[in-house]
Amino acid sequence: MPSPSLPAPTVLQPDEARRYLVGQLGLARPLSVPGARGVRSLLKSLRCIQLDPLDVIGTNADLVALARVEGITRGDVYRHLLPGHAFEHFAKERCLLPASAFPYYRERAAQAPWWRLEERLKRIPEPVLHAVLDEVTQRGPSSSRELKDHGAVVPIDWSGWKGTARATAMALEVLWTRCQVVVCGRGPGGKVYDVPGRALPKMAEARVKSAFERWALGERVEAAGLLSRASGPHWSMLSDVRTSALPDTLVSEGVLEDVTVPGSPRRYLAPSGFREREFPEPDARMRILGPLDPVLWDRGLVSVAFGFDYIWEVYKPAAQRQWGWYVCPLLHRGQLVGRLEARVREGVLQVDNLWREKGVKLDDAAVDEALARHAVACGAQAVRRPRARVAS
Repeated sequence: MPSPSLPAPTVLQPDEARRYLVGQLGLARPLSVPGARGVRSLLKSLRCIQLDPLDVIGTNADLVALARVEGITRGDVYRHLLPGHAFEHFAKERCLLPASAFPYYRERAAQAPWWRLEERLKRIPEPVLHAVLDEVTQRGPSSSRELKDHGAVVPIDWSGWKGTARATAMALEVLWTRCQVVVCGRGPGGKVYDVPGRALPKMAEARVKSAFERWALGERVEAAGLLSRASGPHWSMLSDVRTSALPDTLVSEGVLEDVTVPGSPRRYLAPSGFREREFPEPDARMRILGPLDPVLWDRGLVSVAFGFDYIWEVYKPAAQRQWGWYVCPLLHRGQLVGRLEARVREGVLQVDNLWREKGVKLDDAAVDEALARHAVACGAQAVRRPRARVAS
C-alpha cells in the first residue's frame, strides 16, 4: 500500500496505458530521422536496448531498431552505435546504453547480482587482470582470441549455462564489469574490447551529476514507461533500489508518479506529468517486435493493457512450448494482433507459423508489407508464409 504521506496514485485505464506505452516506447510512427542518426536518436530515447545473442531474423537489438527506424538493415544497430555512441552493461539485463550513461557506470561499476563478480575475482589472479588491461591499452580494439593466452580457469556454471574456461576471456569480463574496458564492436571473433579513453573519448572522464541509484531509477522508469513496483527482471541490477525508500522519495518529490491500472494488482512508477506527453496516433505500418522489446518487458502489464498473453519459449524444451522456439508478436495500429515464427533460410525469409489473435481480422496486406521490409533488412530475396491461424 502507498504511504499515507504520498499523493494518491494516478488511475490509468487499460486503453490509456496501451496508448501511452505505444507512444512512449516509439512504436506509433518511425523516427523522423533514418539510418545512423535514427539509431542513435532511438537509443537516447529508449535509454537502453536489451541484448540477446540469438540471431534468427535479426538479434533482439536488430528487431527493436527495425521496428522504429527506417533505412537500416540487420546489424546496423551495432555498426551505427559502436564505438563512440554506446557501450554495453547491465540495465534491464545486458543492454546497449548511450555513451552519456558511461560516467554513472564508471563511478558505480554496477553489476547484476547473478553476474557473480566475486566468483570471477577468485579465479583470476590480479597480475592477469593487469596484463590483459595493459595489452588492450597498447594494442587497441581486440577480441579475447587476439590477446595473449593466460591459460585456463574453472568456468562459472549456473542454470545449465557454462561460462568461459579461458583466463583471458574471464579477465576481460571482470575488466568490462568494472568499466576498465568497454565493448567497442562485434566481429567474427565475437566482442571487441577497447579502453574507454579511445572507445568513448567524450565521456571517459566526464563527471556524474547525481547519485547512481537516483539517476538509474529515473532512467529505468523512462525506459519501461510504466515500471511495476513488484519484483521481476525489469528491475535487474536495481533490485535493492526497488525495496529501498528511494521510489517513494521520488514520488513525494514529484519526480515520479504512482500509477494503478484497473485489472492489475500491481502499482507502477511513471515519469511525472506523463499523461501530458503528446504522441502521434499509430500509423498503418505493421511491426515485428523482438521478444525482449521494451513494450513486452512486463508480461502482466501487456496482458492487461493489450489483452495479449505472451511467453517467450526459446529456453523451454520443445515438448513444453505452446507456440514455438522464437516467436515474435505483431503490432498493428497500436494493438498486438498476432505472432509469427520465422527464419532466414538460403536467402528466403521463411515464416513457419503465423497466428492471429482471437477476434482480430489480420490485415494480410500489412503482414506482407512488414515481411517484405524485413526480408530486405535481412538480405533475403524472397518471402514464404502460410495463411494465418487463429491463436489458441
